[in-house]
Amino acid sequence: MNETSHAENQDIAARLREVAELLQAQGANPFRVGAYRKAADEVETLDRSLRAIFDSEDMAGLEALPHIGRGIASAIVEMLVTGGWTQLERLRGAAEPQKLFTTIPGVGPELAQRIHDALGIDTLEALEIACHDARLAEVPGVGPRRAAAIRNSVTAMLNRSRRRRADVSHLPASEPSAGLLLRVDADYRARAKAGTLELIAPRRFNPSAEKWLPIMHDTRDGWHFTALYSNTAHAHELDRVFDWVVIYFHEDAQPEHQRTVVTETRGPLRGQRVVRGRERECDDWYATQAQR
Repeated sequence: MNETSHAENQDIAARLREVAELLQAQGANPFRVGAYRKAADEVETLDRSLRAIFDSEDMAGLEALPHIGRGIASAIVEMLVTGGWTQLERLRGAAEPQKLFTTIPGVGPELAQRIHDALGIDTLEALEIACHDARLAEVPGVGPRRAAAIRNSVTAMLNRSRRRRADVSHLPASEPSAGLLLRVDADYRARAKAGTLELIAPRRFNPSAEKWLPIMHDTRDGWHFTALYSNTAHAHELDRVFDWVVIYFHEDAQPEHQRTVVTETRGPLRGQRVVRGRERECDDWYATQAQR
């Protein structure tokens, strides 16, 4: 392994270790913290180049390494392909997802900003889910035809970076139930109000670098959750920062996905908390709760 490859491995190991430290400081499950530390140790002592493994064996070669499951392998691929890592930037409070969306053919800065603000998402994986559940088509200036074009571009980008077949196999096979997401949302808002959560200093809309954004990590029913208020331009414009809650979730060793929970402003669920894109399930859940 040459000096450049060794330095790249060490940089990725350092980032994995930083995520472990941030998760520990923010009260995450010790299992998650330990998983990233073990992965960092493995990468740090590896005698092969991660890039060479990916180039020759695809993501499966990374997943086969000790202590590197599918989720961490996906993170390593993101670092190798883009040079960045969205999860680390989010935990640092430095995420700028609109820049990522401008890498999609046909998506300029203004549209990237609208997509981020309207949907509250910050990864290509989350954008692809929004394409498939029709939320993207509802963003002003998009529509069904443009949404289909963006979906095809995003799928192609993910397939190239992850070396997968041109299908939707990398969409989550399952998600937490709407009721579970609503319970996580309720607990996050209660704990944020009580002042019992760790605070981070987001880079966006925070010129004084104040630590004001509560972040919660939790594990329930086999799912790992990270929740925080939506610090987007749209949320600030509509004075909904402390209403919209973004919940990131994943199962052990699986990639991370996200949903946003908001207070509904119209229709039969007006005034209720709902998961964007899963309103019908929320309606069913509230009906079930009312029968108890």
